[in-house]
Amino acid sequence: MKILVINAGSSSLKYQLFDMEGEKVLAKGLCERIGIDGHLKHTPLVEGKNVFNEDISLPTHAEAIAAVIDKLTSPEYGVVSSMSEIHAVGHRVVHGGEFFSASVIITDEVMKAIEACNPLAPLHNPANITGINACKKVMGDKIPQVAVFDTAFHQTMPGKAFTYAIPKEFYEKDKIRRYGFHGTSHRYVATRAAAMLGRPIEELKLISCHMGNGSSICAIDGGKSVDTSMGFTPLVGLPMGTRCGDLDSGIIQYLMNKYGYTIDEMMNILNKKSGVLGVSGISSDFRDLDNAAAQGNKDAQLALDLFHYDVAKVIGSYAVAMNGVDAIIFTAGIGENSKETRAAICEYFTFFGCKINPEANSKRGEEIEISTSDSRIKLLVIPTNEELVIARDTQELVK
Repeated sequence: MKILVINAGSSSLKYQLFDMEGEKVLAKGLCERIGIDGHLKHTPLVEGKNVFNEDISLPTHAEAIAAVIDKLTSPEYGVVSSMSEIHAVGHRVVHGGEFFSASVIITDEVMKAIEACNPLAPLHNPANITGINACKKVMGDKIPQVAVFDTAFHQTMPGKAFTYAIPKEFYEKDKIRRYGFHGTSHRYVATRAAAMLGRPIEELKLISCHMGNGSSICAIDGGKSVDTSMGFTPLVGLPMGTRCGDLDSGIIQYLMNKYGYTIDEMMNILNKKSGVLGVSGISSDFRDLDNAAAQGNKDAQLALDLFHYDVAKVIGSYAVAMNGVDAIIFTAGIGENSKETRAAICEYFTFFGCKINPEANSKRGEEIEISTSDSRIKLLVIPTNEELVIARDTQELVK
């Protein structure tokens, strides 16, 4: 079975085509600047096919999908002979609200529920819907499509974890609660951790650290999410590349009153000008901060220290929440590649009997245990693969 995985943004569209026999990626690509001018990079991962990397006209997502199909099936760049070889399409959808606790085949009713979640993810869900509708327009109704939700994995959180201490009518009427994100990533690495440890996931208490430009931590008890650091939106939790993370809400009122910011201006500051970028004044890229800190830049070092400290605090709180922890998982761009970040975070847990193996920790981007043999807590680096999770869910639902 061949499955096309789509991740649509407001002006972009990422994709991968999987052959589920062996779970091989046949091709991947990215459409950018949709609605502006357009660019497509298409990379076949089979022998004898060329990479396509050119500007093309992409006025809407429908043209982007058509361009993707054209390249997937073309003699020069393609990896399938025709659309008939693609059996289903899996879509990443950011927000499923309380409607969805698992992936689903997309129907008219499902589309209405996704649209109902638009106010909860105004930058993401409309783009995801656009991608789904574009596929329907180009492919028709014969090819089944599946929605895989970032929020679904966290629907197992108990009320004490997802409830905010505000008047209850805001939850009852407006569904204001902690939702959490990166669920597909947390689910994937938890499954891989159980395999690496050779134990049933139902027996394990895991803490998954998805650390990239956007970062979140998840407490996973017996394979189920019981708490996570992101909340009603992806803005809260850890300080991130440009997002502020947890913040006293009184600061927002204070700054708006003092400087006359509108709410949109204030939210732009918190989403795009804060985090480690705001603290360092240098960059949102942790590699830049590492380099600057090594050259003695105190603001860059403070931004890194702040991030490491907050990650460690959340990990510690989740160990308490689960009454123990068997393994800590590092994943995503920073988690998979930054030995300095992993080492700095693990320094906080020596009292747990947590010991890191410096030689193993020097590895980048590979699945590996980085704890010593006598460490009381296992430390794992697991590259995430959200697209594979989407492909697997899609196969399971349509086969």
